[in-house]
Amino acid sequence: MNIGEAVRERILELCEQRNISINKLCHMSGVTQSTVNNIISGRNNSATVSTIQKLCDGLGITIEDFFHSERFRDLEQEIK
Repeated sequence: MNIGEAVRERILELCEQRNISINKLCHMSGVTQSTVNNIISGRNNSATVSTIQKLCDGLGITIEDFFHSERFRDLEQEIK
């Protein structure tokens, strides 16, 4: 798994845990629907830290909470 896939899965996991849609997350975080859709669809594999922070703010979690997941352990090396 690469970082883009891990971020995508983590966003979906957090939305599912809170029983909210991606659309609702966009409204809560102030991140545009197109930006989140691009992350979720895999068209954007390099979400910025600023975007992730806004999503975390909308979810009411810290960025540390976001990355504190098994999904981010043993990621594929980006530079080969």
